[in-house]
Amino acid sequence: MRLNSIKPGEGASRAKRRVGRGIGSGLGKTAGRGHKGQKSRAGGFHKVGFEGGQMPLQRRLPKRGFVSLVKGRNAEVRLSDLEKMPLEEIDLLSLKQAAVIAPDALSAKVILSGKLTRKVILKGVGATKGAKAAIEALGGSIAEA
Repeated sequence: MRLNSIKPGEGASRAKRRVGRGIGSGLGKTAGRGHKGQKSRAGGFHKVGFEGGQMPLQRRLPKRGFVSLVKGRNAEVRLSDLEKMPLEEIDLLSLKQAAVIAPDALSAKVILSGKLTRKVILKGVGATKGAKAAIEALGGSIAEA
Protein backbone atom coordinates (compact mmCIF):
# COMPACT_ATOMS: atom_id res chain seq x y z
CA MET A 1 0.00 0.00 0.00
CA ARG A 2 1.25 3.48 -0.85
CA LEU A 3 0.05 6.88 0.33
CA ASN A 4 -0.88 7.88 -3.20
CA SER A 5 -3.12 4.83 -3.63
CA ILE A 6 -5.28 5.30 -0.50
CA LYS A 7 -8.95 5.88 -1.31
CA PRO A 8 -11.95 6.35 1.00
CA GLY A 9 -14.16 3.32 1.68
CA GLU A 10 -17.05 2.35 -0.61
CA GLY A 11 -19.94 4.82 -0.12
CA ALA A 12 -17.96 6.99 2.30
CA SER A 13 -17.73 10.01 0.00
CA ARG A 14 -20.29 11.60 -2.33
CA ALA A 15 -19.87 13.65 -5.47
CA LYS A 16 -20.05 17.45 -5.06
CA ARG A 17 -23.55 18.90 -5.63
CA ARG A 18 -23.61 20.65 -9.03
CA VAL A 19 -26.26 23.36 -8.84
CA GLY A 20 -27.59 25.47 -11.69
CA ARG A 21 -26.96 22.77 -14.34
CA GLY A 22 -30.41 22.35 -15.90
CA ILE A 23 -33.91 21.15 -15.05
CA GLY A 24 -33.01 17.44 -15.02
CA SER A 25 -30.58 17.81 -12.14
CA GLY A 26 -33.34 18.98 -9.77
CA LEU A 27 -31.21 21.98 -8.85
CA GLY A 28 -31.44 24.07 -12.02
CA LYS A 29 -32.80 27.61 -12.50
CA THR A 30 -32.75 29.05 -8.93
CA ALA A 31 -30.22 26.44 -7.77
CA GLY A 32 -32.01 25.71 -4.49
CA ARG A 33 -32.04 29.35 -3.35
CA GLY A 34 -35.77 29.94 -3.79
CA HIS A 35 -37.12 33.11 -5.44
CA LYS A 36 -35.84 36.65 -4.85
CA GLY A 37 -34.70 38.17 -1.58
CA GLN A 38 -31.35 38.90 -0.02
CA LYS A 39 -30.43 35.24 0.45
CA SER A 40 -30.93 34.48 -3.24
CA ARG A 41 -28.40 37.06 -4.46
CA ALA A 42 -24.70 36.49 -5.03
CA GLY A 43 -22.77 37.99 -2.11
CA GLY A 44 -26.06 38.95 -0.43
CA PHE A 45 -25.70 37.80 3.14
CA HIS A 46 -25.60 39.51 6.50
CA LYS A 47 -23.93 39.23 9.89
CA VAL A 48 -25.14 36.80 12.56
CA GLY A 49 -28.11 38.20 14.47
CA PHE A 50 -29.06 40.72 11.75
CA GLU A 51 -32.86 41.06 11.48
CA GLY A 52 -33.25 43.23 8.43
CA GLY A 53 -32.84 46.49 10.30
CA GLN A 54 -35.19 45.56 13.14
CA MET A 55 -33.56 45.92 16.59
CA PRO A 56 -31.85 42.55 17.08
CA LEU A 57 -32.96 40.22 19.87
CA GLN A 58 -29.67 40.49 21.76
CA ARG A 59 -30.13 44.28 21.92
CA ARG A 60 -33.85 44.17 22.74
CA LEU A 61 -33.37 42.07 25.86
CA PRO A 62 -32.02 43.60 29.09
CA LYS A 63 -28.42 42.98 30.13
CA ARG A 64 -28.01 40.65 33.08
CA GLY A 65 -24.38 39.60 32.90
CA PHE A 66 -22.95 37.69 35.84
CA VAL A 67 -24.77 39.51 38.64
CA SER A 68 -26.04 36.82 40.99
CA LEU A 69 -29.77 37.00 41.61
CA VAL A 70 -29.43 35.32 45.02
CA LYS A 71 -26.40 37.26 46.25
CA GLY A 72 -27.02 38.74 49.66
CA ARG A 73 -29.82 36.27 50.40
CA ASN A 74 -27.42 33.78 51.99
CA ALA A 75 -26.92 35.10 55.51
CA GLU A 76 -23.97 34.58 57.87
CA VAL A 77 -24.61 34.08 61.58
CA ARG A 78 -21.90 34.42 64.23
CA LEU A 79 -21.64 32.18 67.28
CA SER A 80 -22.02 35.33 69.40
CA ASP A 81 -25.42 35.94 67.69
CA LEU A 82 -26.53 32.46 68.74
CA GLU A 83 -25.35 33.17 72.29
CA LYS A 84 -27.68 36.21 72.54
CA MET A 85 -30.74 34.21 71.41
CA PRO A 86 -32.85 32.78 74.28
CA LEU A 87 -33.81 29.60 72.36
CA GLU A 88 -32.06 26.25 72.43
CA GLU A 89 -33.49 25.00 69.12
CA ILE A 90 -32.62 27.45 66.33
CA ASP A 91 -33.94 27.38 62.77
CA LEU A 92 -34.21 29.85 59.87
CA LEU A 93 -37.56 31.24 61.04
CA SER A 94 -36.35 31.90 64.61
CA LEU A 95 -33.27 33.70 63.24
CA LYS A 96 -35.55 35.95 61.14
CA GLN A 97 -37.88 36.64 64.09
CA ALA A 98 -34.94 37.60 66.31
CA ALA A 99 -33.74 39.96 63.51
CA VAL A 100 -30.37 38.18 63.37
CA ILE A 101 -30.75 37.75 59.60
CA ALA A 102 -32.71 39.67 56.94
CA PRO A 103 -36.38 38.72 56.48
CA ASP A 104 -35.82 37.84 52.80
CA ALA A 105 -32.84 35.53 53.47
CA LEU A 106 -33.08 32.15 51.74
CA SER A 107 -30.45 30.36 53.81
CA ALA A 108 -28.13 30.90 56.74
CA LYS A 109 -24.75 29.56 57.78
CA VAL A 110 -23.11 29.76 61.19
CA ILE A 111 -19.48 30.91 61.13
CA LEU A 112 -16.79 30.58 63.78
CA SER A 113 -16.80 34.12 65.15
CA GLY A 114 -17.40 35.07 68.78
CA LYS A 115 -17.97 32.80 71.78
CA LEU A 116 -20.68 30.29 72.55
CA THR A 117 -21.06 29.04 76.12
CA ARG A 118 -24.26 26.98 75.96
CA LYS A 119 -25.75 24.06 74.09
CA VAL A 120 -27.68 24.88 70.89
CA ILE A 121 -29.44 22.69 68.34
CA LEU A 122 -29.45 23.97 64.74
CA LYS A 123 -32.17 22.82 62.35
CA GLY A 124 -32.07 23.73 58.65
CA VAL A 125 -29.11 26.04 59.20
CA GLY A 126 -25.64 25.29 57.85
CA ALA A 127 -22.37 25.67 59.74
CA THR A 128 -18.70 25.90 58.82
CA LYS A 129 -16.28 23.21 59.94
CA GLY A 130 -14.96 25.30 62.83
CA ALA A 131 -18.43 26.42 63.99
CA LYS A 132 -19.68 22.82 63.87
CA ALA A 133 -16.79 21.68 66.06
CA ALA A 134 -17.45 24.51 68.56
CA ILE A 135 -21.18 23.71 68.78
CA GLU A 136 -20.63 19.96 69.15
CA ALA A 137 -17.95 20.55 71.80
CA LEU A 138 -20.67 22.10 73.99
CA GLY A 139 -23.07 19.17 73.44
CA GLY A 140 -25.07 20.81 70.67
CA SER A 141 -25.99 19.35 67.29
CA ILE A 142 -26.59 20.38 63.69
CA ALA A 143 -29.42 18.86 61.67
CA GLU A 144 -29.23 20.32 58.15
CA ALA A 145 -32.49 19.98 56.27
